[in-house]
Amino acid sequence: MAKLMLQRRGRGTSVFRAKKKGICSKYCSSDADKTVAGEVMNLEKDNGGSTVMANIEFNNGNKETVIAAEGLSVGQKVSMGLDSEISIGNTLPLSGIPEGCPVFNIELVNGDGGKLVRGSGMYAILVSKEKTYARIKLPSGNIKNIPLVSRASIGCCSGGGRKEKPMVKAGAKFKFMKAKSRKWPRVRGVAMNASDHPFGGEQHHAGKSKSTSRHASPGRKVGAIASKRTGRKKK
Repeated sequence: MAKLMLQRRGRGTSVFRAKKKGICSKYCSSDADKTVAGEVMNLEKDNGGSTVMANIEFNNGNKETVIAAEGLSVGQKVSMGLDSEISIGNTLPLSGIPEGCPVFNIELVNGDGGKLVRGSGMYAILVSKEKTYARIKLPSGNIKNIPLVSRASIGCCSGGGRKEKPMVKAGAKFKFMKAKSRKWPRVRGVAMNASDHPFGGEQHHAGKSKSTSRHASPGRKVGAIASKRTGRKKK
């Protein structure tokens, strides 16, 4: 029996391997307790991500590549530190950011360089601040407690209108998915042969429940994995 696409993906062959590497972006770790000013030298595309990256040269000689805020331009002055102004593109600890301010590229732990809210057009809201942590409302709607010493950038991630432009042709979609190591196009399981997929066969329907155990074998683990509920919701 031929292996499923899910099983073949783990082999890491050229079909499933990402061809382009993204740009490593994080806040500078040196002089973390001081306020440093810098200038945006260049804006460039990130092949591994959906945002625009900004190359910043700081006064202390450091050069960093970070996620650009929406509206940032070449030659613009930015700063990083507790004494920075509340302005688009500046980076401050959460303790220095007022409540209700939109932020992105938020650190989970001080010094990790930014882990949360890094997708194009995304931003979080600083809801409130307590003694040692701030309450952040993420784009998903969840509220997360982040230490006040963690840093975040003011504004929202660049590339907010990315999905408004259509792919136009299949080749553009194919190259977009290949850069992210995603197999495309994907054939429906019910459209396959019975020897290629558990839902395959000439009847073109699963023929059985699509709910699958969390502990099912790789060849059987397809469909609604460990589903809590199925079907329409009752009104």
